[in-house]
Amino acid sequence: MALNCGIIGLPNVGKSTIFNALVSGKAVVANYPFSTVEPNIGVAVIPDERLVRLTQIFKSKKITPTAIEFRDIAGLVQGSSVGEGLGNQFLGQVREADALVHVVRCFDNPDVMHVVGEVDPERDIGLIETELMLADLQTLERRKDKLEKKVRAGEAGSAQEMAFLSGLIERLGKGEWLGSGAPSVAEQGWLREYQLLTAKPVVFAVNIGEGQEETPAVRRVSDLAVARGARAVTIAGNIEAEVSTLASDDRADYLRELGIGEGGLVRLVRTAYDLLGLITFFTAGETESRAWTLREGTKAAQAAGKIHSDMERGFIRAEAYHYNDLIACGNEAGVKEKGLFRLEGRDYLVKDGDVLFFRFNV
Repeated sequence: MALNCGIIGLPNVGKSTIFNALVSGKAVVANYPFSTVEPNIGVAVIPDERLVRLTQIFKSKKITPTAIEFRDIAGLVQGSSVGEGLGNQFLGQVREADALVHVVRCFDNPDVMHVVGEVDPERDIGLIETELMLADLQTLERRKDKLEKKVRAGEAGSAQEMAFLSGLIERLGKGEWLGSGAPSVAEQGWLREYQLLTAKPVVFAVNIGEGQEETPAVRRVSDLAVARGARAVTIAGNIEAEVSTLASDDRADYLRELGIGEGGLVRLVRTAYDLLGLITFFTAGETESRAWTLREGTKAAQAAGKIHSDMERGFIRAEAYHYNDLIACGNEAGVKEKGLFRLEGRDYLVKDGDVLFFRFNV
């Protein structure tokens, strides 16, 4: 599963700079609105020390990490919901994303113009969220018109959907972000059909200058993220864009020298994973060690299907143990000696850090 994150925000808040930092890309970075028209797309490898250690233990010839796709979507502006600033085109790109990375400007730089005025992250967030809410209201009103006919005809389930849809319209009317709710299974199905912008999980990427991690503006964005049911991660966009041009072996040392610690990608990915309920399992051997991404609650047979559909179709069992047990025992033989090697059926719920080998027959 390649997670698709759409990077959104007002023009000139640092979206393309952060995109370049995340994927070592070469998106246009310019001091004017709409320097990005078509979305820049990049795939970033997700660093995972566990995978590196597995490769060492099994002496794997190949290492394949999991990845995350980022789309640098052009800056939204006030009026995007009614087509201003190529808004319809940009909103369509937002709709395709699994999650949103909302870049918020908290840095001061007189050489980088702000399209609205002074730096004010709460105002900027409000402008973007308002446009997404207005677009969703239009979507739901159109759906409501069609649903009313089904309700009058007594179609099964239509009355329940109407109650749910009307509740969404009421929440949006109050300025509530829909992604903060906990929908039932049936409601999740309706939400997938609606493809609502405001139902998507959000990570606020707080773009800061050097040494600005604890400013009042940053704290306000963090508090607002909690209220939205979202997450917030601070990223020094310019610094991390510079770091991304270094050789991979030099990046960690340079970040430590700057007192930053983990890179922005690592923190952003971990936050996105937590928000979306994603986990990682591994397959390992002499030929290849590989990381795979799943949603929490995925069964073993479905996990096998991520590797190949034949594995799910002909699933027999999963040979399983946990990465932590492997490290504690030193090798796979030690895991077996300690009785930590397990045989699991198709309904076993895969855990984060599981190392799995699938038996199948087709």
